[in-house]
Amino acid sequence: MKLTTQSKEIIGNFPLGFVATVTPGGRPAVSPKGTFLVLDDATIAFGEIRSPGTVANLAINPECEVNFVDPFLRKGVRIRGEAQMLRQGTDGFDALIGRWRETWGDLADRINIIVKIPVAEAKPLTAPPYDDGATEAEMIALYKAKYAGIYP
Repeated sequence: MKLTTQSKEIIGNFPLGFVATVTPGGRPAVSPKGTFLVLDDATIAFGEIRSPGTVANLAINPECEVNFVDPFLRKGVRIRGEAQMLRQGTDGFDALIGRWRETWGDLADRINIIVKIPVAEAKPLTAPPYDDGATEAEMIALYKAKYAGIYP
């Protein structure tokens, strides 16, 4: 499945993805990852820096879902796929790590594994006010004001 232009823009602008996995005991686990990149029209990936629980869960069950949200628009995308782990020192890792260096500089030196997620399913996320006719401009204004009150 291909990602829409809007989905790629959201991930590019807000690369903090919330990764949902399942523990060996069958419990849900969600962990934020801030190093996501869109690799191509059908693949996203993150650089694993300190995510031992997520890596352990994916090693047993590679199925995962990742949510990305634009906090001002209150729109986003949920992506489901089977993770593929490329460990440091492998050809796959070496072929891709330069993309993280271009984006995050020295932080890329801390990446142990690149976790690729081919997109099996991508669904849009929208907040309920859109159901009632809210516009994107109204949502942006509302959340700019809200965040300004939190972080003056």
